[in-house]
Amino acid sequence: MEQTAKLIVDGKTYELPIVVGTEGERGIDISRLRQETGLITLDPGYANTGSCKSGITFMDGEKGILRYRGIPIEQLAEHSTFTETAYLLLNGELPTREQLTNFSILLNDHSLVHEDMREFFENFPRRAHPMGILSSMVNALRAFYPQLPESSEDENVNVMSTRLLSKVRTMAAMSYKISKGHKVVYPRHDLTYAANFLNMMFDSPVLPYRIDEVLVEGLNVFWILHADHEQNCSTAAVRLVGSARVNLYAAISSGISALWGPLHGGANQAVVEMLKEIQANNGDVKPFIKRAKDKKDPFRLMGFGHRVYKTYDPRARIMKKVCDKVLNRLKQKDELLDIAGKLEEIALKDPYFIDHNLYPNVDFYTGIFLQALGIPINMFTVMFAIGRLPGWISQWRESIDDPQWKLHRPRQIYTGSKERDYVPMKDRNSSKGKP
Repeated sequence: MEQTAKLIVDGKTYELPIVVGTEGERGIDISRLRQETGLITLDPGYANTGSCKSGITFMDGEKGILRYRGIPIEQLAEHSTFTETAYLLLNGELPTREQLTNFSILLNDHSLVHEDMREFFENFPRRAHPMGILSSMVNALRAFYPQLPESSEDENVNVMSTRLLSKVRTMAAMSYKISKGHKVVYPRHDLTYAANFLNMMFDSPVLPYRIDEVLVEGLNVFWILHADHEQNCSTAAVRLVGSARVNLYAAISSGISALWGPLHGGANQAVVEMLKEIQANNGDVKPFIKRAKDKKDPFRLMGFGHRVYKTYDPRARIMKKVCDKVLNRLKQKDELLDIAGKLEEIALKDPYFIDHNLYPNVDFYTGIFLQALGIPINMFTVMFAIGRLPGWISQWRESIDDPQWKLHRPRQIYTGSKERDYVPMKDRNSSKGKP
């Protein structure tokens, strides 16, 4: 028997269907609400609004659960690679050995970037932010790699998806090398996805880069943890723009732009800047803890709390172990990590942080990890974007195949002036306000 919720308006009762997900999530289907009642819902920030049904990622913020296609993030981080996880997200199942080999070959085959694109990179202002460059260049890919008219639509989507996954990594490394005035390093067929990126970033004619498997493994885990995260800001942007039936490159470009924001992808950069501020204050965390509790002080501890997680972010636990392992391998004693540890220790015991669900999130440790790899701070968000690509592409593909697809068009509650007449210029009173 179908479950329903009852809504009473002006004495009239309306029954709305209750939708139940595979993990027991429940939602009220209001798709016919306006048609039947003339009303809409108001939900600033969409915190209580489900925009779609999806079979890609499951999150439970109260229990700290994150699963891709049903597989716990902890298992993927321990056993998988980023390439295998990307295949899982895109295709719904883990690949066989043959499927993974073929996918890896495709990624290598599409890893080169059109040589004419170098001219675009070189003509961006030197101070241009890498995220702005990446968003622009991903959008430009459509012009350099138009759809193949001989191929089917499914084949086309697969080619575009693989091309994006491979070329974004190359473009990110290329933009870094050009910004430094260094010779561009091309991808190698004998290296894995993550190893290739590190080599393209840091290899040079005077100092060849030595591939370290511990660093490669750490980068794989970092990208796996960021591969998808349900209907977050950037993913919602990809789905919204994609609902207009734009091409994949344009939809992904919008996601990159959304990720650029300091409240989304830029949070790990903000964490490092905060830790450096504490470091400059002799590493004493207590004044900063006190400021964070003061409602009158605009200061906030970055890397604590999450829009969805109301307990410890499961990705943060994994990332902390990766940080420790990488720093041990590099034989680095990182004062920022020590400060982060002190903050975490206090926050996990302090009633204020517990009552406000201010637990460490994944951004708390990723900045330290990226810094240890040698990634410049202005490229932190680019690293996030590379990791999020499989999720964005999977969400876009799922949305275009959705039989219930609709052009996204939110409503609003208008609070402006009521109808009024146009006033000729000569009759306007300038004292009523500036134009």
